[in-house]
Amino acid sequence: MHEKISLKEKIGYGLGDAASSMFWKIFSMYLLFFYTDVFGIAPAVVGTMFLITRIWDSCFDPIVGILADRTRSKWGKFRPYLLWVAIPFAIIGVLTFYTPDFDEKGKIIYAYVTYSLMMMIYSLINVPYASLLGVMSSDRKERNTLSSYRMVFAFGGSLLALWLIEPLVNYFGGSLNSKTGWLATIAIFGIITTVFFWACFLFTKERVKPIGDEQNNLKEDLKDLLKNKPWWILLGAGIGALVFNSIRDGAAVYYFKYYVSSTVNFDFSLFGTDFHMTPTSIYLVLGQAANIIGVIIATPIANKIGKKKTFFGAMALAAVLSLIFYLFGKEDVFLIMSFQVLISICAGCVFPLIWSMYADSADYSEWKQGRRATGLVFSASSMSQKFGWTIGGAGAGWLLGYFGFQANVEQTAFTQNGIQLMLSILPAIAAVVSVLFILFYPLSEEKLQIIEQDLNHQRDQIN
Repeated sequence: MHEKISLKEKIGYGLGDAASSMFWKIFSMYLLFFYTDVFGIAPAVVGTMFLITRIWDSCFDPIVGILADRTRSKWGKFRPYLLWVAIPFAIIGVLTFYTPDFDEKGKIIYAYVTYSLMMMIYSLINVPYASLLGVMSSDRKERNTLSSYRMVFAFGGSLLALWLIEPLVNYFGGSLNSKTGWLATIAIFGIITTVFFWACFLFTKERVKPIGDEQNNLKEDLKDLLKNKPWWILLGAGIGALVFNSIRDGAAVYYFKYYVSSTVNFDFSLFGTDFHMTPTSIYLVLGQAANIIGVIIATPIANKIGKKKTFFGAMALAAVLSLIFYLFGKEDVFLIMSFQVLISICAGCVFPLIWSMYADSADYSEWKQGRRATGLVFSASSMSQKFGWTIGGAGAGWLLGYFGFQANVEQTAFTQNGIQLMLSILPAIAAVVSVLFILFYPLSEEKLQIIEQDLNHQRDQIN
């Protein structure tokens, strides 16, 4: 339990989120666009689909957490899912971006089925992966480091995906509206994610054992969860942070295709092949690179002033910068790119903190109740992602419909202004909600030190 985590294991743990984040970021940035501009589904219909399927999927996360808590294998509770679910994860991802030649009703049904399956498979691998952080080490600072590695690799995977997605789609299909291009590109990313998940399985180890009886009672686990005040606060803060990101992510492609007038381009060669990056790709890649900077600086800042203060400061600053973003015109490309970097640094600071804080809330529950249900507690992290993504993703589709968006035509001034709002004012409101929640988070660094010492003392007595 007190074993030092090696660099190899930290990298292995990070590769798991690199795999998840590749698909997650592609879904966040491009799935709404894919459904409207490639598959030919109305944006309001897509928004409703996102709402319905993601609400169910969010409720599915705790079921996975409960299942993982009760898994017994020679590899532990959580690691086996990285081995078992990696291939289904890749296959369903490819099917999500397959476009059968159906009528409008058939397309909608196909989208509902494949997207629902994708999100359920995502839960089956990502909830156990997230829970793994809580059993790799009981040391708070080691968890901060692991969480930072996780986020660096997560944003690194996202950066790779966003750097290559449009060039690969264009390479295989000739344009961003190519059905063949999307299918071939997602297949390539599916192979990469499978390899990364298996590497995470091989390189990591579960160490922290519960103090109480291994045979957890579901009713008691749920009662403990309902009494866990830090868990509820993190749920609210996490939803606000994810709404902030998902609205910005969902609108970014539309912002550049239908609003910004720019001839900024970037050409590069890879394996002897020339690729072309659009302004959209440059904007998204800059954001992911800035996210990594935020992740890197989050741990030293949090170790100095505490996680709560760091979280509060980062989200408050993101809200202010987003409000300013609304003032930029379509010709202010340099300012748009610059503020994308600043806002993304703030967003990058938040996510390693919230994962580490979920581990702290699991410790708090064990300290208060004498029982540990790591999978159930960590499923809250995935649940907050899904709820935030649900609200933001569905809202993005509905907002596009409300502002009169029509795919592949010139947009009205009213529609363009609506897309501007989706990159600035609306996410700023979500950031403020996240800040208000985190104000009430009760676990100070001093309190966590007492909890850690008490739990380690009890484990040492058992061992």
